[in-house]
Amino acid sequence: MKSDHKMRLAAYYNPTGHHVASWRHPRAEADAPTNIKHYVDIARTAERAKFDLIFLADGNAMREANMEALCRSVQFVAHFEPLTLLSALAMVTEKIGLVATASTSWNAPYHIARKFASLDHISGGRAGWNIVTSQQDAEARNFSQEHAYEHADRYDRAREVVKIVLGLWDSWDDDAFVCNKDSGIYFDPTKVHILNHKSERYRVRGPLNVPRPLQGYPLLVQAGGSNDGRETAAQFAEATFSPHLNISDAKEYYDDVKRRMVKYGRDPEHMKILPGLSVIVRSTEKEANADFELLQSFIHPMVAREILSTMLGEIDLSGYSFDEPLPDLPDNDSGHYVSILAMARKENLTIRQLGMRVAGARGKNVIKGTPDQVVDYMEEWFLKGACDGFTIMPPYIPGALDDFCELVVPELQRRGLFRTEYEGRTLREHLGIPRPASQYASRRSRAAE
Repeated sequence: MKSDHKMRLAAYYNPTGHHVASWRHPRAEADAPTNIKHYVDIARTAERAKFDLIFLADGNAMREANMEALCRSVQFVAHFEPLTLLSALAMVTEKIGLVATASTSWNAPYHIARKFASLDHISGGRAGWNIVTSQQDAEARNFSQEHAYEHADRYDRAREVVKIVLGLWDSWDDDAFVCNKDSGIYFDPTKVHILNHKSERYRVRGPLNVPRPLQGYPLLVQAGGSNDGRETAAQFAEATFSPHLNISDAKEYYDDVKRRMVKYGRDPEHMKILPGLSVIVRSTEKEANADFELLQSFIHPMVAREILSTMLGEIDLSGYSFDEPLPDLPDNDSGHYVSILAMARKENLTIRQLGMRVAGARGKNVIKGTPDQVVDYMEEWFLKGACDGFTIMPPYIPGALDDFCELVVPELQRRGLFRTEYEGRTLREHLGIPRPASQYASRRSRAAE
């Protein structure tokens, strides 16, 4: 068992739920994407259950797809900008972490640094940044470009953006703002630092016009199964969302990324790996299976094919019959490509069958059953070193979230696998990840040795 004997739990919120047809479920809120009361309610539910954090995904474009498929979906069609939303949720919660996505492709580093530093202060030290690279041309066309950056360029850009953002967060020493009314000195001029970053891509002078975040740095979160994704996670990430569908692949990823951390001088305990898990839990297995089948019945075949195409790396499947197996496909570095292709070949699935299989939870791991069955599954992954906890992706909200909090969390607590109270005030304290010192403080310390 892990050294602290406790799982970590993130709540990944698509507004109506993670299943592609979630909004049609009787226990989901169809208007959830733009319903602030809904978000307040589910944030408070997760906090009562002692989740470590809420995570909001984001995209900078409406997903491009056949309109007949797109008009049946809610994901990334109309929803709140996540940092604005989390700032509002910070005012109605006290402990739970607040993590949002911001793309390194389409955000200036200064904007990222300023927004997340502000959220960290507003929330009392609960902010986290999910670092993503944008691969869809639809997003590029909203930022004066025709195409997304190439894969390698996206990750090179991401690493540079992260370094700039960290430098900007260190613009001020922790005690720079003295606010001395008697002397008239607002800040100590010896404790402000000019970044002056210059490269072919970016020229960022600084300093940031926000004090150093309460956590030092907001928590750095990342997801990505490719080699570049793993390397970026090992270099920077303090939590990762992994997409693996079985314990052996999850453990390979876990061991590999933690091993890579060492070459960057990082303690592997200072990253929490949290595979995605979509849970349908009921008091009986029969009820859980019936609820799952109800959800699946809401998926239109065209939606399933479009989601499958996206998850295979934007491969166009419209020219192939629904009832034939996948054609031979060119290799790509999409995070889901290998696992989906292996599933299709092993079980000889048609495009229709494969689409229905992956579209619901969009390639994430799905478990359905009783509270004991769900917890047994989670416990095995945890005890065998395949994860530090899970990213819980309720298939529909609020119903499936309520079920998880009311049925699964108490059983996790009874077995001693999950907290009964928060350990601290900040997101880093919840996860047991130390507050980083400023790079300038570290340099002074080394110079004094």
